[in-house]
Amino acid sequence: KYTKEELLEAISPVSSVISKCEKAQLKFVKGTFNHTRFKNIIKAMYISKSLIINEVRNMIEGQV
Repeated sequence: KYTKEELLEAISPVSSVISKCEKAQLKFVKGTFNHTRFKNIIKAMYISKSLIINEVRNMIEGQV
């Protein structure tokens, strides 16, 4: 189990990975292996970010 602070700190690096992968993906033609690989990484990072945010939200709502 992670603390709220640890989860909040994790959002920035996840967002950074998303940004870097989106930039790198632009260098490849759609349908190529590398383009698809970055697409999958980006999707996974957005899911991760969403799960982190939801967990933090649940922690905050549980404190009220």
